[in-house]
Amino acid sequence: MLEKLKNTFKNLWFRDPNEEVIYIDELTMRVRAGILLIIPIYMVFTLVDVVFGPTWSVVANTTTIDTYETDWDDNIIYQVEAVKRVFDYTFQTWLLSYALLEMLLGMFVITARFSPTVLIASLLTMGKERVWKPIVPKRFAWGLGFSFISVCIVFFNPDYFAIKINGVLGTGIPTDYNYIPYWLPLNLVWMCVLMMWLESVLGFCVGCKIHAGLVKIGWIEEACEACNDIDWDEIRRKKQQRLNEKDKE
Repeated sequence: MLEKLKNTFKNLWFRDPNEEVIYIDELTMRVRAGILLIIPIYMVFTLVDVVFGPTWSVVANTTTIDTYETDWDDNIIYQVEAVKRVFDYTFQTWLLSYALLEMLLGMFVITARFSPTVLIASLLTMGKERVWKPIVPKRFAWGLGFSFISVCIVFFNPDYFAIKINGVLGTGIPTDYNYIPYWLPLNLVWMCVLMMWLESVLGFCVGCKIHAGLVKIGWIEEACEACNDIDWDEIRRKKQQRLNEKDKE
């Protein structure tokens, strides 16, 4: 038991941190995805409340007065003292910033040692049968998560980023309203929930599949186990050979 614990702290979810091509344990990665799934689920509730929740709040201990008038749907109109809801996204911003940091920490051997979720997931799967997968497609998947999280952070703090961009670039981005449409972060959060659920529960990595597809069509030139480790040097050699044959003709 002590030896397993020692190896876990030494290697975490890596097969061998000193390998040229880094492999990580699939089971540990799925457990980590399950832990981080809490964050997008919380953001779903936040964004649903922001987008579809009430805009105004009636002030407590005030009198409601019947105006004896109705609207177009024959609903009675009452006069009340109300205030417009103001949302404070401080907690959501810090939580998303942590999620952003987690996406970055997991990408490399050195930084992964500073990730609480990598350590917790590694301890939870200690002694389990390992399924080794290359880290490169996972990095692509985490990169997608990084971009989704970044959009949500900007959505929660549009004035801050607009002021910073205007100060640096001299642009005129408005600072008095949210220039990111509400449907964009809401859909991105739902996508995060779906993708992380598929990963943690079914072991299906959507980002890895996208990565494999991009490698196959040549948009990304790097190792891909799902693509049978395409040899780009051999592909370039054959392409050059065909070009040389055409020139001879």
